[in-house]
Amino acid sequence: MQVRVALPDLVSNSYFPAIAAVELGFFKEEGLDAIHELIFPVPDCFKALRDGKTEFVAGSAHAPLWAFPRWKGAKLLCSLSQGMYWFLVVGKDSPIQRGDINGLKGLKIGAAPGVDIGLRQLFAAAGIDPQKEEIEIGLPPGGVPKGTSFGVAAAEWLREGIIDGFWANGMGTEVAVTDGIAKIILDVRRGDGPADGFRFTQPALVASEKLVVEQPEVAQAAVRAIVKTQKALSEDSELATQVGRKIFPDKEAGLIATLIERDLPYYDPHIPQELIDGMNSFASRAGLLEGDPVPYEEIVATECKSLWRI
Repeated sequence: MQVRVALPDLVSNSYFPAIAAVELGFFKEEGLDAIHELIFPVPDCFKALRDGKTEFVAGSAHAPLWAFPRWKGAKLLCSLSQGMYWFLVVGKDSPIQRGDINGLKGLKIGAAPGVDIGLRQLFAAAGIDPQKEEIEIGLPPGGVPKGTSFGVAAAEWLREGIIDGFWANGMGTEVAVTDGIAKIILDVRRGDGPADGFRFTQPALVASEKLVVEQPEVAQAAVRAIVKTQKALSEDSELATQVGRKIFPDKEAGLIATLIERDLPYYDPHIPQELIDGMNSFASRAGLLEGDPVPYEEIVATECKSLWRI
């Protein structure tokens, strides 16, 4: 069976287990002829899922809410990794120090639609009003060139002085840092910023509830493919370079194994209750969720829990 896997960013470590599951043949091992496709920004990935234009999305666990109110009609199948996974970087000559979320007054910060909410809610948790602090968050005029990774584009905007910093994935961050144009201010996964930010969201594999109910074998095959990929990358991170050379620009292909090694402690397919609790609160505060918190079993494909073993 042919299946499509939509991602909001292809040149990235954020959703890499899904990319690698296609390129390393683990979907094929499970009887699925999978292709990946770039659909930017992340809310549009889930609109494609809702409209039947893709079978799976590798994206942020909170982002189905743009197309599936209260997650109704979508199901999280497994985690691609644990924890909110974006970084805040600023120009390398900035006086702002690592972890100083209060020192960003007057900055223009590049952030993709749907992803920007993570940063906005970090500010809220820290008691910071971006409007009062004159912090601009969003895309610069013209947006992201078609077919370009947001993180890679953001690094170029920073280099050109179009923005003062950006909130993006590890690849865009690593490109900017290794090029000597940026430094990291916030890495939530590794303890920067408000502690509850870790459970705001995380990368997940998502399918429609219709697919989970009507074709459970397809959903479960996809989960097995992701879990096999996480295990393979944990055992040999150089497989990431093999994948990167197929689909990434040269520089990013040379960086991906380092990023995957750094992410390995977070490679766990489980979807913990703590994520669902934190994500409900996050989505409610962000205005994406109305009413009571959504129960775990209404968000997660619990049929897949037995497969979450690396």
